[in-house]
Amino acid sequence: MTIQSPVQRLDLVPESAPFSEEQRVWLSGFFAAALGPIASPEALSQAALIALGVPTQGAPSGPVLATNDEAPWHDPALAAPERMTMAEGRPLAPRLMAAMAQQDCGQCGYNCADYANSIFLKSETRLNLCAPGGKETARLVKGLVVELDAAQSSNAAVPLEIPAAEAGSKPILAIGLSREAPGEATFLSRHRLNSDGSEKETLHIAFKLGEHLDYEAGDSFGIFPKNHEGHVDQIIALLGASPRTEIRGRSLRDVLIDEVALGAAPDSLFELFSYILGGTDRETARALARGEDPHGDAATTDVLAALHKFPKARPHPEAFVDALDPLQPRLYSISSSPKTEAGLLTLTVDTVRYIVGKRKRLGVASTYLGERAVPGDRLKVYIQKAHGFALPPDPNTPVIMVGPGTGVAPFRAFLHERKAIAAPGPNWLFFGHQRQATDFFYRDELEAMQASGHLTRLSLAWSRDADQKFYVQDRMREVGPALWQWLEQGAHFYVCGDAKRMAKDVEGAMVDIAAQHGGKSRDDAVAFVAQLKKAGRYQADVY
Repeated sequence: MTIQSPVQRLDLVPESAPFSEEQRVWLSGFFAAALGPIASPEALSQAALIALGVPTQGAPSGPVLATNDEAPWHDPALAAPERMTMAEGRPLAPRLMAAMAQQDCGQCGYNCADYANSIFLKSETRLNLCAPGGKETARLVKGLVVELDAAQSSNAAVPLEIPAAEAGSKPILAIGLSREAPGEATFLSRHRLNSDGSEKETLHIAFKLGEHLDYEAGDSFGIFPKNHEGHVDQIIALLGASPRTEIRGRSLRDVLIDEVALGAAPDSLFELFSYILGGTDRETARALARGEDPHGDAATTDVLAALHKFPKARPHPEAFVDALDPLQPRLYSISSSPKTEAGLLTLTVDTVRYIVGKRKRLGVASTYLGERAVPGDRLKVYIQKAHGFALPPDPNTPVIMVGPGTGVAPFRAFLHERKAIAAPGPNWLFFGHQRQATDFFYRDELEAMQASGHLTRLSLAWSRDADQKFYVQDRMREVGPALWQWLEQGAHFYVCGDAKRMAKDVEGAMVDIAAQHGGKSRDDAVAFVAQLKKAGRYQADVY
């Protein structure tokens, strides 16, 4: 893209930056506009330059964008306050990245660094796309954007003249490969993987893929769910509105079913309530909109609970809908391989149900797939390509996979893939759940693979079958000498599952094994695991 500007072009983005020449020119123009007359850098706000990441001493070498390299906060196990502390003093784009949930899950349509950079460059205006980060991330990002706007406005912007044809052009998105251009899949079937007596309800769900939907083992499946109709009807009744009220060219009921999120009540809803209410209700709503928790129930207050909490707040349906967040797609690890089930795709999904007070709460997507979708339904879906989560290119490479519960999903896909291509490399799976008798997912499949020699080792851990809880990380330590031997032979290590606890504990077990059986100091063992990650030999699919 050619940028025309009344000031002399200055290369704010260095040649070493990972951009094409056209991208460098565009970015230099953008920052020239944002930072004002670069010819007189002494006239610019030093604080603004630092916030935007432009050096204030010597020749400018380019604004600092967020990257995964040199980002100590790029760890999904870290709490948001810890990440923000690590990012203190950094330019705004890296701090925006630190506010993200660090899962690189792709649910926002980006990875964490790219989402941060897109907000920083003003090419993305939606600030609430980080689903794993939820309201916490949205609040942090909102505050940082205020800081970004202040930093940019403190310097006189130079208007850019962009040719109309280029200014109006948009990239053509491949159908089915992003949330912005979804395709379709047909719901085929579901069956329960747990036996009677299990405390869980986990389902194996199958789809027939429509056109343009191609995937690889390790990819994820994005599904646009629908809210429960009964839940929607309760909300409409509390609003005192007609379900046929026209909103956005559709009925209020239809909009509430598939356009807006009805989970955690957003700050904007409480802000709307504060304009309607008076007295203590107004103050309470304002406090909630600021992120405070005056009654200790903010974490469990969803949209319906918010309406119950403020019975005098009955906004117009259109204002109510506009105050809600968009209903986000959900991502699931794919549990099948296209090499063995061409045109088909399967998922392994926990159905989420829980009680808050006296009300039953339902996971939106899990109960949509587990209860409400029927065979033959056509769903809006997309394939989320994996970010650094794939089988090694050499089929001889040993692989170690740790996937308790539904974390087994991508490893079922890996095993099917390796079997289909007759990969000679050995395979080792760690699987665990609550009870062996009721929660051994894909037991017949896995034991058959083990009997045939395709699954070289199967290590199991059951947390409720003994007095003392026993997890996959405990099993890893128990077989530490053999696991270390596999790593020395070049094995790739994979983990899938809960980011905050399980994945963190598994990494801790890896450090312990490297120290105990690799003869390393604690610091060297930590560095060894970090090097495995850098080399692509330690990969995680966490949520």
